[in-house]
Amino acid sequence: MIDALRRNPDRLHLGLMLALTFSTGVIDAVGYLGLDRVFTGNMTGNVVILGMALTGADGLPIVGPIIALVLFMVGAAVAGRTLKPVAAGWSTRSTVLFATVGAVLLAAAVPMLALPDPVEPVKLAVTGALGLAMGMQAGAARHIGVKDVTTVVVTSTIVGLAFDSVFGSATKGHPWPRRVLAIALIGAGAAVGALLLNVHIGAGMATAAVITLAAALLGHLGRPGPRAG
Repeated sequence: MIDALRRNPDRLHLGLMLALTFSTGVIDAVGYLGLDRVFTGNMTGNVVILGMALTGADGLPIVGPIIALVLFMVGAAVAGRTLKPVAAGWSTRSTVLFATVGAVLLAAAVPMLALPDPVEPVKLAVTGALGLAMGMQAGAARHIGVKDVTTVVVTSTIVGLAFDSVFGSATKGHPWPRRVLAIALIGAGAAVGALLLNVHIGAGMATAAVITLAAALLGHLGRPGPRAG
């Protein structure tokens, strides 16, 4: 199994990043629909919501988006500091980061599952935890460097898909399959997250955590070797 995973690391990493893109869709649905219109993965959405909220528009939240944005940046900085000593690609440090993301997602699900009606401070703490986890994931994904698959946002992917298409610059050999998959999977993840909210808000977090932990394990097994970590 390990030999099979290591045979084509580029394909493995693409598959894992696409899986994490799906889990981000799940988490963003949980945040937006279950935590008072807050994105914990898509920070562009948070900045836009925050800008509108500061004008008093439609009673949009202010504190939640700020917490998510700040903790997302903290998570990305932690990933950057952790991965600074190693070369780009998957290393043991990458595994640790992704495993930590999965653990944080599970931990965030606990109070939501345990408390029938969580108070606002608990929801804000969960928002911060999800933002931290998604920031770490985005930073770790950036270090692995799968083109067009950042795991947390698809705007640039949509631009690339349209720009390089036959209706745009008609670029030869552009990676349209991965772009289409990234766009479709984050949307599918959001749909699944919305459906899981009908079960329980913690169900979406737990699902994303399982996906992330599985990705961490497969990525670790398929890494080049101990010397990379």
